Amino acid sequence: MRFYAEHFNTVEVDSTYYALPSERNAALWAARTPDGFHFHIKAFAWLTRHAAETRALPRALKALVSPEALRQPQIAQPPRTAVELSFEMFRSALEPLRVARKLGCVLFQFPPWFTAGRPQEAYIDFCRTRLPQERLAIEFRHASWLGEQTERTLAFLAERRMSLVCIDAPRAPSIPHGPWAATSDIAYVRLHGRNRQAWFQRQGTAAQRFKYLYSDTELRECAEQIRGLRDPRSVYVIFNNCYADFGVRNALTMQGLLHATPG
Repeated sequence: MRFYAEHFNTVEVDSTYYALPSERNAALWAARTPDGFHFHIKAFAWLTRHAAETRALPRALKALVSPEALRQPQIAQPPRTAVELSFEMFRSALEPLRVARKLGCVLFQFPPWFTAGRPQEAYIDFCRTRLPQERLAIEFRHASWLGEQTERTLAFLAERRMSLVCIDAPRAPSIPHGPWAATSDIAYVRLHGRNRQAWFQRQGTAAQRFKYLYSDTELRECAEQIRGLRDPRSVYVIFNNCYADFGVRNALTMQGLLHATPG
């Protein structure tokens, strides 16, 4: 962590999607990074209506789940009490980062089946009530949010001061490709790579799914879009092409592009 922080001033924590974070780890992250470093924490699977690995659940959550469900490798539909406790445990574990002023955004990456509609908007509002002090960054994976409904989606997030996650991803009808826009004082950009074939594969690791090394030309195009974001106080750029060292190499190049004088 200390070595990483010598080169970058922000990081997105993906492990918290698979298992709830611990306060001890959050305290260690805060201690091992300099002032001004920010951690963006990916929301736990149940918080974004994904299935969670049964083996990764803490004892307190398992106590709220039926014995039948606990025999399954994953639990996709936990009881509401378990979801509410998950929010509380998630929020509490981040306290060391909050105190150290190193907590950036909480990333809510919603699944492809989370379609645009009033019930889903109500759930996003529910997330806000459970994390009232956090900066929420919302990533949609269903095209309905950023098609004909783009203006409504942007207004919905702006009214709640939530950040739309601007993504670069493979081109496909099912993948949303809305405008790169800032809906709060923080703009959040995630670059997933453009490996269309791997994106839709059901097997293999997450790293293989995002196996894509951006060319310098592609990075310059993305840098222009990033510079085009208006009004945000801060812009965070995250590389999710986490195969080998692809993300690190591309991030270093992007760092140079954004720090260079435009033109």
